[in-house]
Amino acid sequence: MPVQRLNHAVLYVRDVARSVAFYADALGFRTVMSAPGAAFLQAPGSSNDHDLGLFEVGPNARPSPAGQGAVGLYHLAWEVDTLDELERIQGRLVELGALVGASDHATTKALYAKDPDGLEFEVFWAVPGGRSVPTRALDLEGELARRGVTMR
Repeated sequence: MPVQRLNHAVLYVRDVARSVAFYADALGFRTVMSAPGAAFLQAPGSSNDHDLGLFEVGPNARPSPAGQGAVGLYHLAWEVDTLDELERIQGRLVELGALVGASDHATTKALYAKDPDGLEFEVFWAVPGGRSVPTRALDLEGELARRGVTMR
């Protein structure tokens, strides 16, 4: 079965309570389960068991070196349904001092922010019909034939 979508992400953070409060304030996530040093959050309207897992590693944890001569994750991206919602979140990220950038990618309108541990994330709105290449109807039978595969 091919991958359909990302179900959740898990982050190591210095202080779980601080990160829970941030993601609740910034993006409206709610805690669905917690244990000492761990929390599992769900985004508004999500049907996932959880969308974000947080594990505490303590206040002395070093910043991630990813992208600074080390491999690692650059950012997570969460999609919102409307441009109005993107605007609302932008205001909240500004209030929290978390907004670090914004980009127009033609197919998406994106905000970039950092959480209290400096981990970057993106919140974006996908432009309806915004495609980097024109979309056309799929001719699956023709594609299969071109590649030497017959229909079942």
